[in-house]
Amino acid sequence: MTERESMEYDVVIVGAGPAGLSAAIRLKQQAAAANTEINVCIVEKGSEVGAHILSGAVMDPRAITELFPDWKALGAPLNQPVTEDRFLFLSKTGGFQVPTMLLPGSFKNHGSYVVSLANVCRWLGTQAEALGVEIYPGFAASEVLFNEDGSVKGIATGDMGIGKHGEHTARFARGMELHAKYTFFAEGCRGNLGKMLQAKFNLNDGRDPQTYGLGLKELWEVKPEKHVPGLVVHTAGWPLDSETYGGSFLYHLENNLVAVGFVVGLAYTNPFLSPFEEFQRYKTHPKIRGFFEGGKRIAYGARALTAGGLQSLPKLIFPGGVLVGDDAGFLNASRIKGSHAAIKSGMLAAEAAFAAVTSGHTADELIAYPEAFKTSWLHDELHRARNFKPAMAKGLYTGSIMVGVDQIVFGGKAPWTMHHQHADHEMLKLAAESTPITYPKPDGVLTFDRLSSVFISNTNHEEDQPAHLTLKNAEVPVNTNLALYDGPESRYCPAGVYEYVDAGEGKQKLQINAQNCVHCKTCDIKDPTQNIVWVVPEGGGGPNYPNM
Repeated sequence: MTERESMEYDVVIVGAGPAGLSAAIRLKQQAAAANTEINVCIVEKGSEVGAHILSGAVMDPRAITELFPDWKALGAPLNQPVTEDRFLFLSKTGGFQVPTMLLPGSFKNHGSYVVSLANVCRWLGTQAEALGVEIYPGFAASEVLFNEDGSVKGIATGDMGIGKHGEHTARFARGMELHAKYTFFAEGCRGNLGKMLQAKFNLNDGRDPQTYGLGLKELWEVKPEKHVPGLVVHTAGWPLDSETYGGSFLYHLENNLVAVGFVVGLAYTNPFLSPFEEFQRYKTHPKIRGFFEGGKRIAYGARALTAGGLQSLPKLIFPGGVLVGDDAGFLNASRIKGSHAAIKSGMLAAEAAFAAVTSGHTADELIAYPEAFKTSWLHDELHRARNFKPAMAKGLYTGSIMVGVDQIVFGGKAPWTMHHQHADHEMLKLAAESTPITYPKPDGVLTFDRLSSVFISNTNHEEDQPAHLTLKNAEVPVNTNLALYDGPESRYCPAGVYEYVDAGEGKQKLQINAQNCVHCKTCDIKDPTQNIVWVVPEGGGGPNYPNM
């Protein structure tokens, strides 16, 4: 096979999300202030910057204000301030609103903005390019490169034009090697290279197991009379049972747009639970459905999120590289916010890398990055939130009381730290020990099926390529997952990728519809045997989210 061509940079960044883009911008800002040059490159697996970005999102502007104090004059798309917060506990037929005075500060969003994070990233991309950052969308980083001493040398992008069976097609083009003094991994939740690096460098030693949630989201255009610009609604309770962590968000943006979504903690135990169907069912609640009557659903997507908090944060550095944003797990689960944390983490890592590069260092550990994090407002914020997710793992009612004590009585500074005991994939009970759940059929007006949802995510993959959803052992799905857990892949996947089909002679087999994949990573996280491994497909594949 032909050798890959290579390019040299000071810093290579994998992923054009808020963390990666902010890191690149900060590097260039520092270089300009010091009247020096620093070469920065970003590779992004989406077809464009923002194509794979999905978040609620209510954005705390603290970090972006540090990055661009004049963001408003520069036209950043933070257009709709939060005007009202509502938090509801739902029962099957009713519910009640928590008085504002009883809400922990984490559920108060005054001063924040309802945004499309995809559009914020598109704006950050234009700012980065204006500063001289090279951004290459449509190129997936598929491999980490190492120096002879074991330090990270950079990354290689995936070969293009490889057929289903590994053969070179007429479209074949060799990937590129991008070498750097330091490489930033900003792939978002459960990044496949970040996951590999955490294992290779033992970055999780001494940390709690990471825990995740699956976030599902739709964008609706609603009737003007039903639109309340800046309204933020969160709920807990129905349709989930009191032992299953999760809840909803409903955010009113500008222009009669409403973002609605549902988050299910992936530590759930019932293999019959379907996060997608729970989300559809939630919209039928009498306190919720009125927002959507007469409206139109215009986009859908799903994404896992890293929710373990400070106790689960891996070591952030290793020779030649760093983890930033949700590739590390900086999301604040108690606030349901991660974009400001991603931006801040990218800035902190950039400042450490700039000092190292301009001092002649290369491929060592950027110890200044975790040291700066420990003294930052971000560390203080995550420290105050550290007990939220472990408390809520005790169940809705017990957890809510514990969170109230932790946040209202102690202000997040209780003299104890609660811990996560198990990884999410360890939590499923056997089907024989669980209660089946019957979900109503979608009506096509308020509730929908998976395939029509995937259609409006604009998901597309080159069909003649190796499947990017791989199995370590092809017999495990039927012999273990189907036999013991009733095939949970067919339910936890929000895109209809996995389905059990008739294989003849009374047997079934797992069919993988990889072209449906929205890159949420849930399968890689929740598969009870950890037999499914998500790897990057050909660059440019996956969803193309507008305004998400």
